[in-house]
Amino acid sequence: MDEKKKKITQEIAKTIRGLSIDAIEKAKSGHPGLPLGCADIGAYLYAEVLKHNPKNSNWLNRDRFVLSAGHGSMLLYSCLHLAGFKVSMKEIKFFRQLFSKTPGHPEVHVTDGVEATTGPLGHGTGNAVGMAIGMKILAAKFNTDKYKLFDNKIYALMGDGCMMEGVVSEVSSIAGHLRLDNLVIIYDSNKISLDGPVSENTSEDTKARYRAYGFDVFEIDGHDFEAIDATFKEITKKQTKPVLIVANTIIGKGSPHMAGSHKVHGAPLGDQELKATKKAINLPDEEFYVPNEVLNFFENKQVSQKKLEDEWNEKFSSWAKENPKMFQEFKKMQSKTIPTDLEKDLKNLEMKTPIASRDSSSIVLNYLAKILPFLYSGSADLSSSDKTYLNNFEQITFSNFKGRNFKFGVREFAMGTISNGLSLVDTFIPVCGTFLVFSDYMRNSIRIASLSNLRVIYQFTHDSIFLGEDGPTHQAVEQIASLRAIPNLQVIRPSDANEVKMAWIAALTHIGPTALILSRQGLPTLTETNVSFEDGLSKGAYIVKKEKIKPDYTLFATGSELTLALEVAKELEKAHQKDVRVVSFPCFEIFEKQSKEYKDKIIKGDLGTRVAIEAGSEMGWYKYIGLNGIAITVNRFGMSAPANKIKEEFGFSVNAIIKKLV
Repeated sequence: MDEKKKKITQEIAKTIRGLSIDAIEKAKSGHPGLPLGCADIGAYLYAEVLKHNPKNSNWLNRDRFVLSAGHGSMLLYSCLHLAGFKVSMKEIKFFRQLFSKTPGHPEVHVTDGVEATTGPLGHGTGNAVGMAIGMKILAAKFNTDKYKLFDNKIYALMGDGCMMEGVVSEVSSIAGHLRLDNLVIIYDSNKISLDGPVSENTSEDTKARYRAYGFDVFEIDGHDFEAIDATFKEITKKQTKPVLIVANTIIGKGSPHMAGSHKVHGAPLGDQELKATKKAINLPDEEFYVPNEVLNFFENKQVSQKKLEDEWNEKFSSWAKENPKMFQEFKKMQSKTIPTDLEKDLKNLEMKTPIASRDSSSIVLNYLAKILPFLYSGSADLSSSDKTYLNNFEQITFSNFKGRNFKFGVREFAMGTISNGLSLVDTFIPVCGTFLVFSDYMRNSIRIASLSNLRVIYQFTHDSIFLGEDGPTHQAVEQIASLRAIPNLQVIRPSDANEVKMAWIAALTHIGPTALILSRQGLPTLTETNVSFEDGLSKGAYIVKKEKIKPDYTLFATGSELTLALEVAKELEKAHQKDVRVVSFPCFEIFEKQSKEYKDKIIKGDLGTRVAIEAGSEMGWYKYIGLNGIAITVNRFGMSAPANKIKEEFGFSVNAIIKKLV
């Protein structure tokens, strides 16, 4: 690294440190340790390494930098501000304030240049693996001998906390297995976590661990620009595997009294220590100081970065003209639109009856995969059971990224974070499957997908105690209610093949994630659900059996229990001369988006005794059935027995329900 480059990069690093600690001090909140400790790495990445265009942060072939250790967000915001992204000095000064574009942890749809919503430790690393897989797919699909359109790299910075989280082990194992030669993980090894030295809880050989995963491993002094430069140049020259760079750093570097201590991890320095730190690193005692030479450097760099994208756009244009079929496929993946006649086509799909909703969903998914090139599917070692495998497409392997099926192994959390990363590439809608009860393993990734408005579809099967003999460890009880508690997550529990078909339309048109809750047992296909998307599932809840005059009972049901509700209604009318309304209620979230008039039509007025019938927790139902309503639900763990025995034991039979109602 020549002296001129070294000098300006050092100046950038100093500026990052100053901006970061000033913003944290002004907010009286934040994590100064990482920005101070990783400023040298951040400066080098944004000054020398990253191939992107700050004036168009969505350029598809850009290098992506993911801050997995999201608590150190001021490092990222400082870098983005200096590099020329839409992160103004006003926003730097507004760090962690209401409606600011510089929130406490990075959020992908809030701040220009932020690639992923991070903060829960390890998530960003999983997102980076997903992005790297996504770009490998695009390269395999669209690169030609003449045009190498997609050749970017994904960089992630993680800390000791990320390294301890189990999800990082899961995603790193997958990255090594797939030999992702476009992934570089930088490990900020400062040997300090929030509570104290890492040595208090960890003594593993991290480098050996990553070599065992299949990574190339480098170790550097994270403050030595010569070492940083030499390592990145070696990686740039030739990378054949995913890379881990162990960067030994000093947390809070520059702070005279707190550097190297856990005390600098998660609290402002304080006025006196801030002044002492600026003095120690040779910064003027001036708030939010940015020297002209740093401003000029990045202004000049933006010109070359824009030129980089302009040249790529010209290459893309030539590629598109010479490869019209591939271009049309690419446009379909980028737009992610669905055909206008999709509803008609899905309704014409023939299915036997009875059929488990996992099987009817599989038929729909396989049909959709043929016409929607952006759908990619994977499972946590359960594709033969959760029915997520795309039968007409190959599996993705290290030597074949032209496939459409992922085998994640028994790694549900990794599957969730990688799917989020794949969605963030913005040319994919990933589908991932496991048993509903195991959604708990991946819950936090579902939450982040919901927070980030990511289009991910979860196929959760084996949806209730009616799973049977596998017993309570595998029988979902509380999972549906807990998923419904996540904002922006569509939780759809279709009652039969008709609703499954329409549920897929709802999933494909939702800007956010969708959880399809599907049965293992066969379900009859009902004539009552054979309605249009507009009149049925698009409303979230709809009447499948109207009362004759005024209902004595209104039965609300989802999934396999809708058939039971219709049978109960028939018996109430026949044997007890009661008037009954039955409402199919596949999705609370969609229903809540309807007009007041529609909602009142379904749940307001004199509806008689309101009854919820669902083989899961009662939580959430009383909003619709009222405090005097009757919830025929499951509020204890299941049992190991044949499904028909479980139905009797838990009161999910016509006779048992009639006894409770009459």
